Amino acid sequence: MTSAPLAARLTHVAGPLFFPVTPYGPDGALDLDAYRAHVGEGVAGGAAAVFACCGTGEFHALTPEEFRACVAVAVEETAGRVPVVAGAGYGTALAVQYAGIAEEAGADGLLAMPPYLVVADQEGLLRHYTALAGATSLETIVYQRDNAVFTPETVVELARVDGIVGLKDGYGDLELMQRIISAVRTEEPDRDFLYFNGLPTAELTGLAYRGIGVTLYSSAVFCFVPEIALAFHRALSTGDDATVNRLLDGFYRPLVELRGKGRGYAVSLVKAGVRLGGLEVGEVRPPLSEPQPAHIKELAEIIERGRAVLRSGDGGEDGRTDGSAGPDGAGTGTGTEGGAA
Repeated sequence: MTSAPLAARLTHVAGPLFFPVTPYGPDGALDLDAYRAHVGEGVAGGAAAVFACCGTGEFHALTPEEFRACVAVAVEETAGRVPVVAGAGYGTALAVQYAGIAEEAGADGLLAMPPYLVVADQEGLLRHYTALAGATSLETIVYQRDNAVFTPETVVELARVDGIVGLKDGYGDLELMQRIISAVRTEEPDRDFLYFNGLPTAELTGLAYRGIGVTLYSSAVFCFVPEIALAFHRALSTGDDATVNRLLDGFYRPLVELRGKGRGYAVSLVKAGVRLGGLEVGEVRPPLSEPQPAHIKELAEIIERGRAVLRSGDGGEDGRTDGSAGPDGAGTGTGTEGGAA
């Protein structure tokens, strides 16, 4: 656990937000040694925060005991250098249980994922997240997607709840997000509420979200090609749109098109990419399936083309420049321009 509040640590970040995969051995059991190595490499490589056991980390496939073990290892491995945020989901009672486990394991915050299966109205969603935030001392980021899409009025109410510090958007309606940001800014002008672009392969929409003031985003690519993710993050943060567009055209767009060729590829392709990088993290657990061999081959080719784009541009392959901040989270990126991951 870090000493500073989560919201303060995430307001200014110098690197991508890291969502590690969860490794399994050949027998399908949790591989904590590989998980420790994966988290350690990410933090040493420039991650600004670790989001453990979230979507990319197959939260849905983990037992409570496995969840506890992963969060504890992430906390141990980061050793306070960057904050650790743990996923929490399902219905209210189970989400509260997972929040308690995460708190006991030393996490700094929660990413509150949508309730399982049911589609609730705005009042029900507000009750759910208010109850979750009230049951833990951990600062909470609410994840908007699928069956948990909020009106601006509901987000204003969420922003007034003690312990809820931000909204991660995995829905992708930019007009709605602009209205949400405007409503919170108008109704709660003194509230430093954080906003995150949480779409799969969020870099593809990075320019669009930056245009409405949202510059914090999740990076699955950082799991398996960190040098590309770092270069993109630096370019987006500094306004180097030429580099952003080169990476979008040469790497991110082909990656997203490949991701669309199979269900669950937003997770299984990431895990395949980590394996291509040399860390054995096993396969995804059911009900997800592994990518087709031809698609893994295509992924390897896309990665190499992305690296070629880096080599053809300015700056090192690690995406840093002299004087850039290290992985302790101090940097120049902000949640929203003028007030707010």
